[in-house]
Amino acid sequence: MEISASSSSSTTTTTTTATLHPLPLSPHHPPLSRYESQKLRDWNTFGQYLRNHRPPLTLSRCSGAHVLEFLRYLDQFGKTKVHSIACPFFGQPNPPSPCPCPLRQAWGSLDALIGRLRAAYDEHGGAAPETNPFAARAVRLYLRQVRELQSKARGVCYDKKKRSGSKQQHSHISAFAGRFPNLTGFLECLECNKGRE
Repeated sequence: MEISASSSSSTTTTTTTATLHPLPLSPHHPPLSRYESQKLRDWNTFGQYLRNHRPPLTLSRCSGAHVLEFLRYLDQFGKTKVHSIACPFFGQPNPPSPCPCPLRQAWGSLDALIGRLRAAYDEHGGAAPETNPFAARAVRLYLRQVRELQSKARGVCYDKKKRSGSKQQHSHISAFAGRFPNLTGFLECLECNKGRE
């Protein structure tokens, strides 16, 4: 992470830079996971955005509105085609030909980014969770709006997939019990007790 603060007057310029060096590979400092690396990159990108903001912003003065500005700024780097209502391909997941509709950041990417930045804010000395700008109500509403708009425009459903782990587990237990019929009652008892935990 790079922190840069500069103050200038007509006669002097002072620059202070603190740099976080990559952790050495040793048993005491294992390499960062992919998630941690991405979180650090996202945090640095947001920090750079705050420094380049006019006027420059400090993290303590950052609000949900600034986070929304940042998300809209990121749209220019998006790679996801989002069709306008007037586009003949509106609502089609696989349009047959190109169209002039804009490229945007995909909702899933923005949602994951906000999750990482929310965690990074807490790790970098963020105050109370209520003051975390990445957890602001306006940010949640914006993400919901982007999700709905992209879902309609791209003809893609973003509903959460329900996990069917318990059904799979039950079928494995049934197959096992079929091989050993005298264990059926015992396994059913285990299954009942597991549901109570």
